[in-house]
Amino acid sequence: MNEAIIELKEVTKQYDNHLAVNDLSLSINKGEIFGLLGPNGAGKTTTILMMLGLSEPTSGTVLVSSINSTTNPIEVKKKVGYLPDNVGFYTNMTGLENLLFTAGLNGISKKLAEERAKLLLEKVGLTYAAHKKTGTYSRGMKQRLGLADVLMKNPEIIILDEPTLGIDPEGVRDFLQLIRELNEKDDITVLLSSHHLHQVQQICDRVGIFVNGKLLAQGNIQQLSKELFASESIVTEVIAKPLSEELVKSLQNMTGVQRIEMVSDDQVIIHSEEDISGQVSRLIIQSGSELYQLYRKNFGLDEIYHRYFEGREVNEAR
Repeated sequence: MNEAIIELKEVTKQYDNHLAVNDLSLSINKGEIFGLLGPNGAGKTTTILMMLGLSEPTSGTVLVSSINSTTNPIEVKKKVGYLPDNVGFYTNMTGLENLLFTAGLNGISKKLAEERAKLLLEKVGLTYAAHKKTGTYSRGMKQRLGLADVLMKNPEIIILDEPTLGIDPEGVRDFLQLIRELNEKDDITVLLSSHHLHQVQQICDRVGIFVNGKLLAQGNIQQLSKELFASESIVTEVIAKPLSEELVKSLQNMTGVQRIEMVSDDQVIIHSEEDISGQVSRLIIQSGSELYQLYRKNFGLDEIYHRYFEGREVNEAR
């Protein structure tokens, strides 16, 4: 049974006449990686600040580990590690010294702090730079040190706000892999706020699509795809040789097939009411042709995201 570790109940945040967050209800389960997806200015950071107790909601309730973030922000901060989009360190101090400084602020003994800092520097791949001043660190190195920094107090939850901005593709891949490992091996709940669709799809168990202060949808990719594209044709791409006229007619006459597009002499795209990939492969092989490729198109986060925007634009135009 899923256990909620972060709960927002009918949360609204208003600045004068601007609704930054509008009647948001959201539940994030213990041990999952949840992606808060939306464009810049959607209200993601405002939502995070309310989770951390750094900003109070105009109305509604925010619970983190069953603690009210508004009335008990200090207790929440003991359980949550937060990595903002632009993490800052004392540039005249080394990476290790910065971590030990954070440990001191959290009341961690010197001996334990030194042990934990060294282990975390190794975990984030910065042992070689432990004694270098952070003013010499690259953006990617600072983000990895920032991750080690939030882990110093051994949090139950880590919140990452646009953590891969300005990092090169290889650095992004390594950073996301590190997040996945922390989640799987240490059972840390992760909230990742981002506007990068492919990164969210790559790492998150569930996503929430956030636009103009409202949560438009939440769920895993399969759930969102089924909800949005239930009425769409299932698209199957097939490459087979030879792809004779007789074979194409046989495919066209299969139950559930709506139409077939000829891409080339050996490639077709089949639109059907249901998944017929098994029947298609059997028919091709039984005909004596060789099946080189059969691919069922799945709707990814990019299609889901843009479909929600299409629906919103239509509604706003009315």
